[in-house]
Amino acid sequence: MPTSTPTLRKPKSDYAIQTVTNALRLLEAFLDEDEIGVAELARRLGLHKNNVFRLLATLEQVGFIEQCPSTERYRLGLACHMLGQAFSRARPLLERARLVLERLQHDTGETVHLAVRDGLELVHVAGLAPEREIAVAVRSGRRAPLHCTALGKVLLGCSPERIWREFDEGMARRGKLPRRTERSIENPIKFFEHLRTVAGHGYAVDLGEFEVGLGCAAAPVHGRDGDLVAAISVSAPLFRVGEEALAGDLRLRTVAAADELSRALGHSS
Repeated sequence: MPTSTPTLRKPKSDYAIQTVTNALRLLEAFLDEDEIGVAELARRLGLHKNNVFRLLATLEQVGFIEQCPSTERYRLGLACHMLGQAFSRARPLLERARLVLERLQHDTGETVHLAVRDGLELVHVAGLAPEREIAVAVRSGRRAPLHCTALGKVLLGCSPERIWREFDEGMARRGKLPRRTERSIENPIKFFEHLRTVAGHGYAVDLGEFEVGLGCAAAPVHGRDGDLVAAISVSAPLFRVGEEALAGDLRLRTVAAADELSRALGHSS
């Protein structure tokens, strides 16, 4: 009997619609900007101004983009907020993290964040900052590297070995790791040695590796099945808290908050 040849599935990228991709890229341009003009969007996206204007008109019609009357520049519309609210409702992590973050921020008097890993980067999904003159800004919605941030080192170091291999193949094998400050770890071998320490201790500290003068302590959050689902951090200017306090009291409070959130998600250590 003749054997049938199995049908090979096409990669999902083959089904992508370029116009939709460009529309989503346009929305992502507003992650770090409140308002952007047509010419600037065209430059950033590498598209003709006419194409950008048509994308803006379409997104404006369905409420994802709106034009500011006073500047005639564009900004995100209410539909984006509604979509963000729906995202939060669909994820118990964010809802249960809210009170934990509020308590951690109150107890430390410093900026706190919740982050998740997305590929070879981390994304800050929630954050709170204190009402003081000098404080670390909230980075909700923003991305950051894994290798030079306390959050990133936890999200990588406390993950399964396959995630380490993905990082090795995607970043470390290029040679030196990108250097943000003099304290950033460039050597991949030293970095993986450091990750083993992070995995063993169950927390990570960043003493000016991501930004000069900025310190951060982070700890892992686990779900019901024990899988790593997020990381919690406390960030502060090193001139105010000092390296010892960051690696001591603030780190202990961060670990306690991460454990509290893990229990709220059903994890029993």
